[in-house]
Parts: sequence; structure tokens; C-alpha cells
Amino acid sequence: MGLTGIFLITFLIVHAGVNSCIFLNDNGETFNKVAHFMSHNWIVRFLEVGLFAGLIAHIVQGLMLWQQNKKARPVQYYMNKAEKNSTWYSRSMGILGVLLLLFLVMHMAHFFVGTKVALYSGDRPHNLFEEMREVFSHGWIVGIYLLGIVALFWHLYHGFQSAFQTLGVNHKKYTPLIRAIGTGYSIIICILFALMPVAMYLEWI
Repeated sequence: MGLTGIFLITFLIVHAGVNSCIFLNDNGETFNKVAHFMSHNWIVRFLEVGLFAGLIAHIVQGLMLWQQNKKARPVQYYMNKAEKNSTWYSRSMGILGVLLLLFLVMHMAHFFVGTKVALYSGDRPHNLFEEMREVFSHGWIVGIYLLGIVALFWHLYHGFQSAFQTLGVNHKKYTPLIRAIGTGYSIIICILFALMPVAMYLEWI
């Protein structure tokens, strides 16, 4: 669970970096070039298979962990003051994960599928920037994306430090540093992802 989590954390850095090209405000020219490279380079496409494998493994591991925890304590405690022993988001990782999965399905339907259809159909070059502009011209879609990013933030906020702890990195000297890096990472990544639909909807770019 920790290894697949760190793998997906690394992927989000690349994903946010590529998508941030829209902020160059050159009508998507740079972004489309980078997106074209990412979708046509055979090395990247090979890594894409690993990405999906890691994502599926993370989901399956999460479900298995939830089931194990449920079996470990089939009868609830008579006195259970969970709020004093853990944070609400650490207790809600399963729900946050489900919300992210639903968000991911919508996200792939909007962008991933169209890119692959254009890749294999041999039609004119796919203008992913214009597709983003069209999708994010609808306020209700932007709202759903922002809710998905809120769920992503809390999932990352807890999952970043938890991933390292799962791998045995749990020391009074290093844990605060890992937690601080995780907090900064979660904030920066989620702000970048949130700004993309908002900027397009408000026609800043």
C-alpha cells in the first residue's frame, strides 16, 4: 500500500507539471506539444501501463486493508471515542478513496478516452487544450472537479506520511519533516489542479 501510494504521488508531480503548461497562456500551443509527446512516446506509453497497474493495485490493496480491519474487529467497542485517537480524514480514507475513484472515472471519460481515440484513429492532431476549454466551460463540471480535488487533498494529506510510516520510516527526527513535506506537497499539487478548471471557466487563459 505504501509503495503504490508513493508511486502515485510521484505520478501526480508529472501530471501536474505537464498540465501546468496551460498557464503559459499561449493558446495551448506548448501544452498540446507536451501532451502529444506524452501520448506518442513509446517509453511514456509503457510507463502508462505501469501507472494503471499501480492504480489498480492501490485500489485493491485499499479494499483488502478495509476488509482486514473489519474482520479484526467485528464487534465495535462499547466506548469508542475515535475523535480523540485519530483524525476524521484518517478514519475516512476509504470514503475519500471511493470519491476519488468516481472522480477519476469522470476525468478519464473527459480527457483520456478522447486522446486515445484520436491516437489510434489517425485523424488530425488532437487539440487537448480546446477539449479542456470546452469541458471546463460548464460550471457544474468545474464544481465536481473542485470537490474531487478537495477529496484528493485530504487523501494525500494523510496518505503521504502514512505511506512512509508503512514502509517503516517512523522516527521522531524524520517524521515531522516528512509530515511537513507532505503538507506542502498536498497543498501545491491540489492548488495547481484546482486552478486549471477555475482559470479556464473564468477565461483567465
